Amino acid sequence: MSHLAQAALWSLVALPAAAGALLATNRRAERAAAPVSLTVAAASVVLSVVVAVSRPAVAVPFVAGVDFALTVDGLTALLVPMLAGVTLLVLTAAAGEIRRAQARFHGLMLLFAASAALTVTAATLPTLLFAWEIMGAASYALIGFWWRDEDRVAAGLTAFVTTRTADLGLYVAAAAALAGGAGLALADLPHSSPGWRHVIAAGILAAALGKAAQLPLSFWLSRAMAGPSPVSALLHSAAMVAMGGYLLLRVQPLLAATGWAAPAAMWVGGLTALLLGAVAVAQRDIKQLLAASTAAQLGFVAIAAGAGTVAGGAAQLIAHAATKALLFLAAGAWLTALGTTKLADLRGVVGRWRLVGWCASVGALALVGIPPLSLWATKDAVLGEVFEQSPWLYAVGLAASALSAAYAGKLLAVIWRRGDSDRDHRKGGRIGGLQQVPLVILAVGAAYAGLLALPPVGAVVARFAGEPGATHVSLVELAVSGVLAVAVVLLVVRRPLPEPRWALRWLGLEVAARALVVRPTLRCAEALARFDDQVLDRGVESVSAGTLRLAIRAGNVDDRWIDVAVQRLAAGVRRLGQLARRPQTGQLHQYYLQAVVVLVVAVVVLIVWR
Repeated sequence: MSHLAQAALWSLVALPAAAGALLATNRRAERAAAPVSLTVAAASVVLSVVVAVSRPAVAVPFVAGVDFALTVDGLTALLVPMLAGVTLLVLTAAAGEIRRAQARFHGLMLLFAASAALTVTAATLPTLLFAWEIMGAASYALIGFWWRDEDRVAAGLTAFVTTRTADLGLYVAAAAALAGGAGLALADLPHSSPGWRHVIAAGILAAALGKAAQLPLSFWLSRAMAGPSPVSALLHSAAMVAMGGYLLLRVQPLLAATGWAAPAAMWVGGLTALLLGAVAVAQRDIKQLLAASTAAQLGFVAIAAGAGTVAGGAAQLIAHAATKALLFLAAGAWLTALGTTKLADLRGVVGRWRLVGWCASVGALALVGIPPLSLWATKDAVLGEVFEQSPWLYAVGLAASALSAAYAGKLLAVIWRRGDSDRDHRKGGRIGGLQQVPLVILAVGAAYAGLLALPPVGAVVARFAGEPGATHVSLVELAVSGVLAVAVVLLVVRRPLPEPRWALRWLGLEVAARALVVRPTLRCAEALARFDDQVLDRGVESVSAGTLRLAIRAGNVDDRWIDVAVQRLAAGVRRLGQLARRPQTGQLHQYYLQAVVVLVVAVVVLIVWR
């Protein structure tokens, strides 16, 4: 069984990676793309269950003293089946939505899912970096999938460059881990030397917060909405953004060991949950609302990592994955039918497409935090731990929960409210069965995933996550949160929410990034380019021109003096050779005569010399 489990772990990553690479590079596989993709995704679900139960570990030599290692512990055992299941459901919906370039799309999605699976199972920093790089490249290709549209390609580039900037922290962390002496295994990072431990924590914190779209890099999620809806569903729920939150949970002992990284993660997560919740409230497009909501909900995972409740953070990740995949796929179905995701154009869509509308309503209610749906319990499991450490941060989290109820209530009010636009829905297109079936399954997950944070299931999850006791969930906290969510939704239904411009524009984060980072970088590049043109290039040209002139003069000297001298010397040597050949007649008496002359000259010289 051990060998089979190890083979299953390798296959969990290798199978979707190999199938994805073959599909993405084979244009002839258009008809077979969706069946192959769904078959591989279904096999991955089976493999994920096998490795979650058996918890194998594998390793092969990678570089000197470091292994390319995968392992499945309690946290991984919770998240791998979630990742595989959501991937299968998203690909099922994509099979009914994506009609062009199917081989490339499904190939890239499988590569994306494989990189996420490798991230979750990575046991060393080199393995994590390998997965991190593939995930970033695949996200760029998927966001800009419709590459003939320059805006979509630019959006993919924005997301890629922004996350890549944060990803540099992982390289800093790897270098510091080598210097710290504890090795590159993720489990050994807390044992690095005290000075280097802070550098490692700072690097990983920057990379994880950037990937999880936490402040101040949250704006890239807005641009990522340019990709197809199935891409958004997977990217926001179980891969990419969720992997940032997962990494924070994975290195929670390292954050706690530094003394400052854990509070920093908590406050960054809390402020992101609060401010991006306000951004979500102001949005007028369903995909933009859900994107801001993703950053806000991942803020609770960051809070959990800082507070030390890995089980609560894992439950939040799983519940959020089901909820957000459901809502993004519903948005994609409406986009297919109506050609728009503007909230103003979605009024009354529940009456036109009842199954999609009811499933989306379950997801929105879960996002509200209505008891007993999933995010009601998981957010409170996190906030219950926070209250014991920082009442101020608890107040921030409670306010963020109220904003979550507000923007989810706004969505509910729109899709259930009847208006003049109802007549337009009769002209809407058809939503296929492949797009609807995954919604039902995800709606069940959005409704019941909260059991992961409630007893007795919560105690099992806590043991899986390596925590001594069950996740702390206060009945008072649950009651307060539930009453607050209901009150906020009722208020939103009765009164329209304000849409301040600063929130509508995502806090001006992208504008600030352009002003503080992009423009200064471009100006610096332009200044360096001018310096290159005016100083370096001119210097090189002057040196080359001087060298050319020197070469010409050297050529002239060579022609006029050296060549002439060589020619004269050669002529002299030639004449001497001719003179030397004259005595060579072959007659014996002449050689005797020459010998006598040489002897006489030698005697004379000897006498004179003495």
